[in-house]
Amino acid sequence: MRYEKVQMATFLERPNRFIARCRMFDGSVQESHVPNTGRCQELLVPGCKVFLQFHDNPKRKTRHTLIAVEKNGILINMDSQAPNRVVEEALWNGSLSLTREPPALVRRETVYRDSRFDFYLEAPGERLYAEVKGVTLEEDGVVRFPDAPTIRGLRHIRELTAAAREGLGAAVIFVVQLAEARYFAPNDATQPEFGRALLEAREAGVRLIARRCEVTPLEITLGEEIPIRLK
Repeated sequence: MRYEKVQMATFLERPNRFIARCRMFDGSVQESHVPNTGRCQELLVPGCKVFLQFHDNPKRKTRHTLIAVEKNGILINMDSQAPNRVVEEALWNGSLSLTREPPALVRRETVYRDSRFDFYLEAPGERLYAEVKGVTLEEDGVVRFPDAPTIRGLRHIRELTAAAREGLGAAVIFVVQLAEARYFAPNDATQPEFGRALLEAREAGVRLIARRCEVTPLEITLGEEIPIRLK
């Protein structure tokens, strides 16, 4: 996934979850759209370096989108749309395999029970539902999800568990939106129920995958798989 017209700026403040005020190279202060509704308190720290994509569209409320932030020398992608896009690309080019044979169908936004899952795949003898979660919370090389309690995310895991018990394929892909990650773990300090649901899901046959990404100011690419550690 590539970005165009990217500019470096300094983050000043986040008056609400959708807007960031940033100081541009020319000294002006611009409001930018934040495409990530997570708290991101450990990332968006006043004075940190951020990267903004410029949009030449006069109808937009803001002319920039905050796509990446630098933390301790590590570039972290902030775009909540990026994980689904890089996963879809990887499913089609074969760099991510969820079925035994290449899928004949990859469909986005498919309903199962009370949830709308990110992907539905069909391959010979297989039907599979998959959910993608973007991960930006990192500390000392350990990445965690969620950064805030998520009722919707918990429901997704539980309904994928039900799908697996009914004989359907099920997978959760944690897309780690940075390169420097040693392993993934659920954020039990924030939502212990999520970690317990992941453990139950794995025992039921849900495939859990965590993949880090190569991130630059201009692109994000799905990278290597990293271990997942559940209690």
